Amino acid sequence: MLAKVCSCAIVGLDGALIEVEVDVAQGLAGFSIVGLPDAAVNEAKERVRAAIKNSGCLFPVRRITVNLAPADLRKEGPSFDLPIAIAILLAAGQITQRQIIEESLFLGELSLDGSVKHTTGVLPMVALAREMNIKAVFVPATDAMEASLVDGVAVFPVRTLAELVAHLNGEQYIEQYKRDPDLFSVLEKQVFSIDMAAIRGQEHVKRALEVAASGGHNILMSGPPGAGKTLLARSLPSILPRMRIEEALDVTRVYSVSGLLPPGIPLIMQRPFRAPHHTVSHAGLVGGGRIPRPGEISLAHRGILFLDELPEFAQIALESLRQPLEDKIVTISRANGTFSYPANFMLVAAMNPCPCGFLTDPAHECTCSQTSIGRYQKRLSGPLLDRFDIHIEVPRVDYEKLADKRKIEDSAAIRARVQKARERQEQRFRGTALTCNAEMGPSEVSRFCQVDSAGESLLKGAMQQLHLSARAFHRILKLALTIADLAGSDVIAAQHLAEAIQYRPKVGL
Repeated sequence: MLAKVCSCAIVGLDGALIEVEVDVAQGLAGFSIVGLPDAAVNEAKERVRAAIKNSGCLFPVRRITVNLAPADLRKEGPSFDLPIAIAILLAAGQITQRQIIEESLFLGELSLDGSVKHTTGVLPMVALAREMNIKAVFVPATDAMEASLVDGVAVFPVRTLAELVAHLNGEQYIEQYKRDPDLFSVLEKQVFSIDMAAIRGQEHVKRALEVAASGGHNILMSGPPGAGKTLLARSLPSILPRMRIEEALDVTRVYSVSGLLPPGIPLIMQRPFRAPHHTVSHAGLVGGGRIPRPGEISLAHRGILFLDELPEFAQIALESLRQPLEDKIVTISRANGTFSYPANFMLVAAMNPCPCGFLTDPAHECTCSQTSIGRYQKRLSGPLLDRFDIHIEVPRVDYEKLADKRKIEDSAAIRARVQKARERQEQRFRGTALTCNAEMGPSEVSRFCQVDSAGESLLKGAMQQLHLSARAFHRILKLALTIADLAGSDVIAAQHLAEAIQYRPKVGL
């Protein structure tokens, strides 16, 4: 007898509908799975067999053939266990309600005792069910909260295979999962490990970070060891604007596919902060591998990618950042297909000015030769450095500032100004795909960056004296627009441009 059950696979970050076909026929007993299954899918034979027996059902001692269609799409992971088990029981006549099964989608890994375990990528798979007009999804109970984020689909939490069989036979119904109406407000409460009020001194660096957060600009901090570069970078999430629901769902989809959603948190409302070690591989940073997976730049989507000790990273890894920084997306091509992952992130980096770190420190003598300094600084190419909107020096903090007991402005006050500037940008870019000033292209710069006459004269002089590239010209205008947004101005004035120009490196690129 033939039975069909709908399930789902993940291709990149999107779901792909999979039809699980099972034929239970006469002949020599056997169990085979076809349709390009990987090792985890092939091992489902033993898990499904044991789960069916331990759930009080009869495993048919016949020739069982499972086909995962379409056959040319590679199937990965254990999420096909549950649909395979349901299809076998349906073909064997142990489940009678075919109509419910035809209108539903099934996801989940089975334990040997029949309990249903967590599976990754639930959010994009349930989103696909809504697109395909599938009325209900049966997911592991631990993933029901995540699945409920997609409106328009009935979510049924499944704890055991026996419980699901009883539901499908009309013996004991599983209650539909109802999302907590206060879920979003609960998840919006953010806790930050480092507050700006804990950092003494470095007021000009804090101002640069405020500008970077307001417009989504990339920033490079350079200074001697112990000046506070890493601490400042790790405090940056505390002043970032809150994510909209659309952005949160976008980030959650990446983490769901990667299997990195924290337990009990179905929706990521806090902007990601990723800080990979400088020994990270090219595939680990950008994404890829034998089975392509999102890299650190995609896990930092809508958030921050912090690269500490920037020159220590492999050059091939750093140069691979250039295209994602411009396009906000990374495309990985392999023999078995092409995968695209989002990569719209703020790049925050820190570095020492030389190998010993004391080149710019008046209190310590640099012990590096000119050759070693040049070799160290040349690890970063000009095109990569030109993609940083803000270059800022982080000097050593004096004793007087460290010992000062006066109250310092906290992150909440700075975040309020940043949020106000972002709201101006959302209003400006309404009706477009842009969310902040850093995402503007040349056409948007020409349209939105209105400079007064004094500002135009200043910009012309800077272009001639600093020998700025066309990319640097556009980045200065975008940065100046962010500074104007912080000031509540609709026109870029000379003082806004002056501050933006001072954030360029000492040598024009």
